[in-house]
Amino acid sequence: MLTMDDALEQVGEFGWFQKQAFLTLCLLSAAFAPIYVGIVFLAFTPDHRCRSPGVPELSRRCGWSLAEELNYTVPGPGPEGQAFPRQCRRYEVDWNQSALGCVDPLAGLAANSSLLPLGPCRYGWVYDTPGSSVVTEFNLVCDDSWKVDLFQSCVNVGFFLGSLGAGYIADRFGRKVCLLATTLISAILGVLTAVAPDYTSLLLFRLGQGLVSKGSWTAGYTLITEFVSLGYRRTVAILYQVAFTVGLVLLSGLAYAVPHWRWLQLAVSLPTFLLPLCYWFVPESPRWLLSQKRNTQAVKIMDHIAQKNGKLPPADLKMLSLKEDVTEKLSPSFVDLFRTPHLRKHTFILMYLWLTSSVLYQGLIMHMGVTGGNLYLDFFYSALVEFPAAFIILVTIERFGCLCPLAGSNLVVGAACFLMIFISHDLHWLNIVVACAGRMGITLAFQMVCLVNAELYPTFLRNLGVMVCSSLCDLGGVITPFLVFRLMEVWQGLPLVLFAALGLVAGGMTLLLPETKGVALPETIKDAENLRRKAKPKENKIYLQVQTSEFNSQAPERDAPLGTGWQR
Repeated sequence: MLTMDDALEQVGEFGWFQKQAFLTLCLLSAAFAPIYVGIVFLAFTPDHRCRSPGVPELSRRCGWSLAEELNYTVPGPGPEGQAFPRQCRRYEVDWNQSALGCVDPLAGLAANSSLLPLGPCRYGWVYDTPGSSVVTEFNLVCDDSWKVDLFQSCVNVGFFLGSLGAGYIADRFGRKVCLLATTLISAILGVLTAVAPDYTSLLLFRLGQGLVSKGSWTAGYTLITEFVSLGYRRTVAILYQVAFTVGLVLLSGLAYAVPHWRWLQLAVSLPTFLLPLCYWFVPESPRWLLSQKRNTQAVKIMDHIAQKNGKLPPADLKMLSLKEDVTEKLSPSFVDLFRTPHLRKHTFILMYLWLTSSVLYQGLIMHMGVTGGNLYLDFFYSALVEFPAAFIILVTIERFGCLCPLAGSNLVVGAACFLMIFISHDLHWLNIVVACAGRMGITLAFQMVCLVNAELYPTFLRNLGVMVCSSLCDLGGVITPFLVFRLMEVWQGLPLVLFAALGLVAGGMTLLLPETKGVALPETIKDAENLRRKAKPKENKIYLQVQTSEFNSQAPERDAPLGTGWQR
């Protein structure tokens, strides 16, 4: 009986049809980048100070420069440990009174300006930026600065909740239906976000976009990996995440050209209305159709693929079917992940690795956005290093396996964060170089943890294992904004201390996992428990069967993101 992998060998494993479908679906991956890390440009916090009525008029009358105006009318840094007094406090002075002079106007009110009473910013703030952001429009500073964290956390909560629903839709109604529905809803919610009248509605639209956008990314990944043969599946999976990096690079240029957040949000949302056209240009997955007993439609699609690739369809194409895997008849349960000693250890370690990958990836981007010199160039440079990261993965995993590169990548990002603590802000170029090294390390780790995760669980438990462990990625994204921005209020280097500890510990814990290079994928819990024993030779028939099951049902998280994961 002809199987899908046998048929693909004859109609084309990665021919013209697959390349065309791959490039089309890569647009989904690129469009996911602004949703995943768009907070860097949508909600940047510029330098700001309290608005004081009368100060602009007094400054014009006296002919002050901006530096002189700030020196005379804005409080100093304040005592050690007091959070941002320049930005959040103002002198309780009536600047409209005519008695104020142009040379040290506060001298007549107190011998020392530090003795003058300070009050809250009752009249709003002045922001030193030519553009606008969510922060400047809704005044999300000082006592309300935590609302910026919530803005990003909402989309990650959406990722967490939406991945379950989108997965069910893709398995129940098809990859194409899931792709069409999630992409269209995401585009609509993106436009609604751009016209949100208040902060509350902004959060709701952002949450809704998180619920569907990750499902769109995952549906595209699943669809393209089900069109190619086993030999190309890993390469296609990595290159699909490279498209996410392309989205990051384009985002930095677009944000520079469009510095106002509402127009930027529209600019990244309106083109996504073209993405549902993939529904008519890319056919349904023949593997999914076979799983639904819709063999006639699957045969027609395979015949179409053969024609596109310039191949003759197999003579027995009408006998096309999926191989039945008896191990899939076992019913997995959450308890199975912790039932035996090695599986229990692997599950806890993988959950930690997913959590740290998300925290470090998003955290480094947010930290650079707050502390960098040029927001756009710094983001651009750090995005570029993700391209060689993909090449390194393709070169190293076949030679060295996944375990050592994964451990090394986590150690690199941990060491980079540790070094950044001691680098002076005046050495901006050195900060950027070290930060880019860390960004490359965490990109490598993010993409490889998914491969390692899938290879450590038995077949019947693999889907559940990847889903449970990778859910920590979304939870990491929920807490990351609070970790970065709140810790920076205490000390700018404090998030880096946390990142260094997380990365170094992750590198050490990775070495506690077994290497799977040269080892057949486990089929039972007993196989998974014995992974550290001498590798047994692979049986090609079983290996192909298990790999097909694995990649049909799971897509890497980038949050994943985004790479880059998936979730990236």
